[in-house]
Amino acid sequence: MESIFHERQEGSLCAQHCLNNLLQGEYFSPVELSSIAQQLDEEERMRMAEGGVSSEEYRTFLQQPSVNMDDSGFFSIQVISNALKVWGLELILFNSPEYQRLGIDPINEKSFICNYKEHWFTVRKLGKQWFNLNSLLMGPELISDTYLALFLAQLQQEGYSIFVVKGDLPDCEADQLLQMIRVQQMQRPKLIGEEAAQSRDQRLSRSDVDQAIEVNHPFEGTGMLDEDEENFQRALALSRQEIDMEDEEADLRRAIQLSMQGSRRSELSGSLAQGVPQPSPGSQTESLSSEELRRRRQAYFEKQQQQLQQQNQTPNLQDKATLSSSTPEPGPGGDMSEEDMLQAAMNMSLESVRNHLNSEEEK
Repeated sequence: MESIFHERQEGSLCAQHCLNNLLQGEYFSPVELSSIAQQLDEEERMRMAEGGVSSEEYRTFLQQPSVNMDDSGFFSIQVISNALKVWGLELILFNSPEYQRLGIDPINEKSFICNYKEHWFTVRKLGKQWFNLNSLLMGPELISDTYLALFLAQLQQEGYSIFVVKGDLPDCEADQLLQMIRVQQMQRPKLIGEEAAQSRDQRLSRSDVDQAIEVNHPFEGTGMLDEDEENFQRALALSRQEIDMEDEEADLRRAIQLSMQGSRRSELSGSLAQGVPQPSPGSQTESLSSEELRRRRQAYFEKQQQQLQQQNQTPNLQDKATLSSSTPEPGPGGDMSEEDMLQAAMNMSLESVRNHLNSEEEK
């Protein structure tokens, strides 16, 4: 494949590349093709002048740009045809009725020139194998004999004009070498710019991946994650443990308070129900003297007061208020707990009963 001459695309000089790839050498330059195009323009001008230089058609022709070349490097089929005549070669339209009547198999030809809009390229037989020498490819493309007819038919469907090159092409090294050996091509050559586009896409995809990794692991490789992140996680764990412990302690305190309140209320209600005399029928209450009734009540409340003092002196209770005080002092924060409020209510009730008994005794 290295022996095959293949010019790659430069600018819009595809006509030059087409001719040189066909002839397998640097036979034509843009200057030489421009000279041929100018000769064709002059010949057309002289034909138009035969109708009169003062005619409207002639003046319109002079104002129009050349149809054989332009500033971009494009050259017409007439320029290519005249350039090949120098080598005794002729172009015949592949799908013309004249050529189709000949019934020639494409594999028996030597080369084709294909054109679509302003692009030209060559398909040539070198040795015993066909090659697509399109200048837009990175290198020659091997075409099998069975695929050649299908390839040309596909080009026609895409709108290409195909010309058969008739005549003897100049000898070339690649043709002589490939007469003796056959080449194999494992991978189709890429279009010019396709490899650059793929490498650019790969760079962009790699940059996207790197950016995603940086977002997900911003401290990776910096050494900052080891110490700071571990300390942060440890602080979070300790904070959660403290919150859980505080919640458990608060629930336990509330449960103890409710249990104590329930037990005290039940004891108080039971004691009052047992100690306070209930009105009974008839003569049982009347038979007791007032002095005996006062002593019994006094004894009951003294016994009740001793029981309450013993309960307040137990180590599980923090408040040690005595029954002698009428109202417990508020805590350091100025607020009374529910236990203190219950104790104060009991003391006030006992005090009111004691005052009532004293008033009855005085009577």
